[in-house]
Amino acid sequence: MLSIMKYWPFLLLIVSNIFMTFAWYGNLKFKSSSISLPVIILISWGIAFFEYCFMIPANRFASRNFDTAQLKIVQEAITLVVFGVFSVLYLKESFKLNYVLSFICILGAVFFAFKKF
Repeated sequence: MLSIMKYWPFLLLIVSNIFMTFAWYGNLKFKSSSISLPVIILISWGIAFFEYCFMIPANRFASRNFDTAQLKIVQEAITLVVFGVFSVLYLKESFKLNYVLSFICILGAVFFAFKKF
């Protein structure tokens, strides 16, 4: 039986991705804002700092139990799920069938990354 602590880093990756998504895409909700691009970049850097505060420990802890390729594939899957939720709830964009099918393919990649052959 695998310890639950083995998967703790994945929770850190989820939190990290929430910060990353806001840092990269949060400003798109305010495209017509009068805030200058350099200020937006500085705000995004400030948010991204917190991404790194979660991402670096997550990768270091997870590397004890998982290969770096497995970590990267899981990271991409988490990124897409977080982004999907973000785009629908925060940016109020529609979630289309082709996005669902794309996510299923990414989940397939996660499956094969952890599959023992």
